[in-house]
Amino acid sequence: MPTVLITGANRGLGLEFVSQYLAEGWEVIACVRQPSAALSGLQAHGPLTIHQLDLVDPAALAELAASLGDRPLDVLLNNAGTMGRGSFAEEGLTPFRFGTSDAGEWAEVFHLNVFVPMKLAELLVDNVAASEWRRIVTLTSMLGSMELNTLGGLYAYRASKAAVNAMMRSMAIDLGPKGIIAAPIHPGWVKTGLGGDNAPLEAPEAVAGVRSVIASLTPENAGRVLSYAGEAMPW
Repeated sequence: MPTVLITGANRGLGLEFVSQYLAEGWEVIACVRQPSAALSGLQAHGPLTIHQLDLVDPAALAELAASLGDRPLDVLLNNAGTMGRGSFAEEGLTPFRFGTSDAGEWAEVFHLNVFVPMKLAELLVDNVAASEWRRIVTLTSMLGSMELNTLGGLYAYRASKAAVNAMMRSMAIDLGPKGIIAAPIHPGWVKTGLGGDNAPLEAPEAVAGVRSVIASLTPENAGRVLSYAGEAMPW
């Protein structure tokens, strides 16, 4: 039975990943700061282990790795992320415009979106290498694409996802000799707390697409930015 570790599994895409992987017979390790009733309820649907931790606490990440020991992880799925202190629901996206940058906010966005996936990969690389699937995936966004950016704004979030793309490219190169396939995947614009109500995609469709891409990854497309539909994206 394959095993997947999912961060940010409390709601939105993360919760849907948990639900779909359980339905496919996977063992799921869900990492959350505070378990939601919806997540806890999924324990009745399959082998779900919930790890309660603060991802931005380095000691908590180390404790997570220690608790797993040498347990194989087929897929490390870095789903957790933040857009910053604003949201699409705020009129005019004021927190994301030029002239509103804040050092603390930038640090928060980069820590969760970039550093945490990197550190988890470093801590759990041996667990992934010991598995059958050997996948490390971090969710990215088309908003991190320089070529596709025609609207501006969203500075911290865009920059963090561009950094994710570069990070995962290097990771794919460095971990390839271990047989590990690392890749950034864009789940599409999805109706979640992060994506807002105007997004065209529902979570089940987006997650099913990402899972299909994860399953079809090869050494040849490792490190490439792929969409939930499996298409290569400019970045």
